[in-house]
Amino acid sequence: MIVLSLTSCPQALRGDLTRWLFEVDTNLYVGKQSAGVREMIWERVVAYTKSGRAVMVYPTNNEQGFDFRVWGATWEPTDYDGLKLMLRPHAGIAQAQVNPLLPGASKVEKRIAAKRYASSRRSIPTLPDAYLVVDVETTGLSADKDEMIEIGAIKVIRGDTAEEFQALIRTKSMIPLHIETLTGITNEDVAREGRDLQEIIRNFREFAADLPIVSHNVSFDMSFLRKAYGDYGYPMPKNTCIDTLRMARQFVDDSPDYKLGTLLKHFGFEPASPHRGLGDCEATKLLYEKLRLLTNNEVDAKVNEND
Repeated sequence: MIVLSLTSCPQALRGDLTRWLFEVDTNLYVGKQSAGVREMIWERVVAYTKSGRAVMVYPTNNEQGFDFRVWGATWEPTDYDGLKLMLRPHAGIAQAQVNPLLPGASKVEKRIAAKRYASSRRSIPTLPDAYLVVDVETTGLSADKDEMIEIGAIKVIRGDTAEEFQALIRTKSMIPLHIETLTGITNEDVAREGRDLQEIIRNFREFAADLPIVSHNVSFDMSFLRKAYGDYGYPMPKNTCIDTLRMARQFVDDSPDYKLGTLLKHFGFEPASPHRGLGDCEATKLLYEKLRLLTNNEVDAKVNEND
């Protein structure tokens, strides 16, 4: 049984889903399909959801008896000692999304709410300026059946790159041609330069330590990393996760889409080496620093405009 819930998704996607699932209520779909069809449905949801949200729940052979996937949601899936739970976002981001100035409120109510918000703002933790940017390149979208081919990471301190981590991974199967074309990473590259994933994951854990992890669509990257952690018996990462994709959806209204390259061009940056680990890490760092500034400025503006 598949249960799929959508929020603010295009009408065309909703109609498309009725080919495989039954719409029991507005934006709520159920159905019984094979694992292959389920993967295909999820790929279509991810491709066409745009700025909306999606949650899919389905049965599987694990301790909980079910698994789930999310796209565009505020909370992110995380593995905790074998149980899949939902990870709340960094407190600074979550608090920044709170708007006390409710539509229809009177001027007095707005003024009171703004003052209360200004008081609470003093205790809001700022978004970190020391963090780890992570990007993984993979052979597909599913952490269960696809493989990582590259891990890139950079440590950033006050806007400057302090240290880099990059590794090609020796895959068990051939890299699809369209992935070779997209990333520039070939089967010959991983055969020549790739290392065993277990060794790479061990080194990455040491490199990452307990730094906050910043990524564009962090749930995607972390799903592959958590799968590798579990496969080799390492404790699941407990790092705080910050998603620039979700931040952009919150604070950027006039971008045609929320792809990393599109957002960089929107802010006047020119990305280098797209779809490679370190190149995408540097691009994500530029985007995060810009969004971090927008986040702080917007929160302050909402407070000051009603003082």
